[in-house]
Amino acid sequence: MGFRTKQVHAGVTPDPTTGAILTPIHQSTTFVQDSVDEYMGKGYSYSRGGNPTVRALEEKLTALEEGHDTTAYASGMAATVAVFLGLLRAGDHVIVADVVYGGTYRFADQFLTKFGVDVTFADASEADRVEAVMRPETRIVFTESPANPTLKVTDLAAISEITRSADALHVTDNTFLTPYFQKPFQLGANIVIHSTTKFLDGHNATLGGAVVVDAQELHEKISFARISAGLVMSPMVAWLTLQGVKTLSERMDRQSANALTIAEWLRDHPKVDYVNYPGLASHPQFELSSRQASGFGALVCFEVHGGAETGKKLMDAVELWSLAENLGAVESLITHPVTMTHAAVPAEERVAAGITDGLVRLSVGLEDVDDLIADLDSALDRV
Repeated sequence: MGFRTKQVHAGVTPDPTTGAILTPIHQSTTFVQDSVDEYMGKGYSYSRGGNPTVRALEEKLTALEEGHDTTAYASGMAATVAVFLGLLRAGDHVIVADVVYGGTYRFADQFLTKFGVDVTFADASEADRVEAVMRPETRIVFTESPANPTLKVTDLAAISEITRSADALHVTDNTFLTPYFQKPFQLGANIVIHSTTKFLDGHNATLGGAVVVDAQELHEKISFARISAGLVMSPMVAWLTLQGVKTLSERMDRQSANALTIAEWLRDHPKVDYVNYPGLASHPQFELSSRQASGFGALVCFEVHGGAETGKKLMDAVELWSLAENLGAVESLITHPVTMTHAAVPAEERVAAGITDGLVRLSVGLEDVDDLIADLDSALDRV
């Protein structure tokens, strides 16, 4: 079954009672049992442990990622936390890519260490640097490709080979490219994380996350962490995300095409020092991006000449672009990572990772690309 067919039909069937083509919203705390002897006979007892609407989304994402099973969560960070809680204990060692979502960095740096887990941040775009810091007690290598916000690309197959040889797990965040453009399991990853808030929803309507795994043992451990910590997705969020996923491929194609056009335009602008977009031949990992993914995504970052102050002025000067922290939706968004999404990362570590004061992140939407460029052009002229 092709991807577009699965994104519409996987995990959902017409309601057997009414024939409704959309999965019902099972907005129920609890589920009545037929008898004590037949407890859980229908598969559900209490929504913290499982919900039919949420399960439909989980089955759809499992099909799209071509994994073993999926658990859904209240947010992308809840999904990440569940993986760490379910698989780590005091004395373990974790390697986290030096460029990841700010919330992931914050949790690894300030909470995992509090519970006795040793954390090393390493440049995952250089596989030998990851291999150099592996230890016998390393349990997880956590990557994000392309990375937020610099769009640095990691060779997922190379990292997977390293973790496999060390009997560790490769966990990767596939939020930016989604299973439409990138298949981490085919590249050897063990666990794939999504902020469903982003492209899978696609409409700035929900907050959610998902963890897809390649083995039943992992699913059981992470599911236990979810129910124990109460990190569950609500039925309404699952229902809205189910509808958003149906148009994922069409949105990704258009947004990615818009992003490439904008990146090519920015590359020649006199007030732009450099542009990072994996689809540009000038991107240092263009060849790798082309090899391990079928598309380049809708995120563009660039350095505006003049640093943080100019960056802030640009944010205030745009009109069509919305200043907001989300990404992946149909509306185009602009973000200043240093003061917004990555403010929790220490300044010296931000600079070392390439998250500079003048860095601007664009999440390109579905608008007419000429209008988006005209708005950026006008704003850059005024800063």
